[in-house]
Amino acid sequence: MNQEIINAFEVIKNGGIILYPTDTVWGIGCDATNPEAVAKIYQLKQRTESKSMICLMNGEKMMYNVFKEIPEVAWQILDLSEKPTTLILDNPRNVAPNLISEDKSLGIRLVKEPFCFKLLERMKKPLVSTSANISGQPTPSSFKEISPEIIKGVDYVVNLQHEKIAGKPSTIIKLTNDSQVKIIRK
Repeated sequence: MNQEIINAFEVIKNGGIILYPTDTVWGIGCDATNPEAVAKIYQLKQRTESKSMICLMNGEKMMYNVFKEIPEVAWQILDLSEKPTTLILDNPRNVAPNLISEDKSLGIRLVKEPFCFKLLERMKKPLVSTSANISGQPTPSSFKEISPEIIKGVDYVVNLQHEKIAGKPSTIIKLTNDSQVKIIRK
């Protein structure tokens, strides 16, 4: 796995996009601070930039680098969540502008899964994560379900196809700075 982290990091550092296993499904990712790399993912997925993507992070420090204010309820949800949970928070900063949605929010998920966690440690920046499919197509639940178009369209495929992943997207909860909570996906 260590060699895969090094390989993925080199591609990301040079503005490339990768196909990799997350804590939920196979994802397409890049450096969340690089707008050109983010644009490559939108193009590959044939997705409009108004449909935002999420970022993976590996801890509190990275979250506070992106969000000045994090509602207390966010920490409570993260502490109580038994499955991967994406939080949509207001007013992100220090990320590519084309990642931020029109309502000035950004979805993030803290990961503990070893590959993503170690890659994030090396990057010291958030990692874009979006399902490995063309926009509007079903989310692949395993590597073998990923379309050849996606595989050919990335700069690097992480060689961990044998890794067991959940195969299901995360729960998504939107939290606003004025304490509103809305469940987007269970």
